[in-house]
Amino acid sequence: MTQTSVMIKDVPRQDRPRERLIELGASHLSNQELFAILLGSGTKRESVMELSNRLLVHFEGIMLLKDATIEELTAIRGIGSAKAVLLLASIELGKRMQKMKPVERYMIRSPEDGADFIMEEMRDLKQEHFICLFLNTKNQVLHRQTIFIGSLNASIVHPREVFKEAVKRSAASIICAHNHPSGDPTPSQEDIQVTRRLKECGKMIGIELLDHLVIGDRKFISLKEKGYL
Repeated sequence: MTQTSVMIKDVPRQDRPRERLIELGASHLSNQELFAILLGSGTKRESVMELSNRLLVHFEGIMLLKDATIEELTAIRGIGSAKAVLLLASIELGKRMQKMKPVERYMIRSPEDGADFIMEEMRDLKQEHFICLFLNTKNQVLHRQTIFIGSLNASIVHPREVFKEAVKRSAASIICAHNHPSGDPTPSQEDIQVTRRLKECGKMIGIELLDHLVIGDRKFISLKEKGYL
């Protein structure tokens, strides 16, 4: 019977790196196991784990691997061009992620900061847009999303849509805002009802509604400052 290459599926389940990654997370895997996942299969004479170990021994760990060439990789028995390309692509992605600088996030310290963040894009809109700013524990904006377009109504702006996104983004708090196309930011009774409803829902799930801003033409009103929060 002709021998075939030893693949990850031929390794006992408890020792398979893919299954271990799914169950435990990538951080719990050794370098050898991570490379075994990338290589996918070994050779006729050795398992994929053995091939991974030989790769690491050849490069004396992972530090020298970051500068490996396709010629150096394909010179290793059991690593063809397809495996070498996959390894080099993975290494390059790692390099690029390491070079990435943290995004400078906009911080909101006051209603004016919140209004400044959205004023220019909202003040000339011809329809009402209800948006949410999702903030982290430092009051930095994680994400901005339009929740609803149209006349504000307590039965339409459902808290479920607001807080579903807040949970997804791991937000610590939110700021809601909507515009008045008339240019007059005076809050309506519907604005106040929506605000109170969102405030109560936020309390129940532990995500605070910091403010609800009504945006007019180069002016705004904070419902928090007006005492509705």
